[in-house]
Amino acid sequence: MQLYNKHSAEERARIIDENSQQRITLSFYKYFKLGNPSLFRDYLFIIWSKLDILGRIYVANEGINAQLSVPNENYNEFTESLKKILPLNDTRLNVAVEQYSKSFLKLTIKVREKIVADGLNDKSFDVTKIGDHLNAKQFNQMLQDNNTVCIDMRNHYESEIGFFKGAIKPDVDTFRESLEVIDEQLEKNGKDKNYLMYCTGGIRCEKASAYLKHKGVDNVFQLEGGIIEYTRQVKKSKLENNFLGKNFVFDERKSERISAEVVSSCHQCGTPADTHVNCANAACHLLFIQCKKCQGKMNACCSEDCKKTIQLSYEEQKALRKGKQNSNKIFKKGRASHIKFNQH
Repeated sequence: MQLYNKHSAEERARIIDENSQQRITLSFYKYFKLGNPSLFRDYLFIIWSKLDILGRIYVANEGINAQLSVPNENYNEFTESLKKILPLNDTRLNVAVEQYSKSFLKLTIKVREKIVADGLNDKSFDVTKIGDHLNAKQFNQMLQDNNTVCIDMRNHYESEIGFFKGAIKPDVDTFRESLEVIDEQLEKNGKDKNYLMYCTGGIRCEKASAYLKHKGVDNVFQLEGGIIEYTRQVKKSKLENNFLGKNFVFDERKSERISAEVVSSCHQCGTPADTHVNCANAACHLLFIQCKKCQGKMNACCSEDCKKTIQLSYEEQKALRKGKQNSNKIFKKGRASHIKFNQH
């Protein structure tokens, strides 16, 4: 029984290039009660590895959160595999706005305590009791309502490069911190407002809508399919696009262009820019915004120290990393003190 990747990321990238393989990047989620996440994880790995599916998937007692890369020729078989899993047979798939065949290079399926960490231990909180889903047209109408409080349920580095007009953009690093912002807005505005939420694909605002319902709010709404589906409906139906900038995505693409506006700045020189990069120094790997000019000047590094480090031999760089753990304390996202034009 194969429960591991046969190829390394480098080998997989080479195979994709050699075969000129076309792949579809997509995501989906579903909240449902799952009795044995470990067994479900093994089952998915077996059937999806046979279809050459790559991606990052989390499963927990509360459901599944998946971001995948599927070969074009296996797409129909993949959708059929979902139909055979009862809780997933009517799952909406969010197909990426911009496609890239090497968005994922491994199949990783992990068992987590929750598919969206919320820090809640309240057993009376029911994640399936959610607010109303709105399509793009309805979302636009609700956004114009003076009685609406619109909250971006994403993290600071996501909303920094793109957001909906008039939305509250919490300066947070995690979803659980976003719930604290919801509490603040409830205290400020009361429970009679229309609370409208959005995120990348819908998974975070779905849980947030359940949280608001749990708090006793009646008028709770969320953007169905998130920014990804909104963009698709806007283009198809020629609707007004109220999203400015780029949509941050959690794969090798890092973002999708939604509108022409550039709403953020290079973290090193302050000029308009909205391209995220990871520092070329593997011992740093900081995620930050860097313009093309600074990328050339700094060799894709976030600091002069990192620029010097990447000139060292592999063994010397490896020695510098020894003993360090890969964590948010090292791999920060745009909050390092040496980032001159950090907006947070």
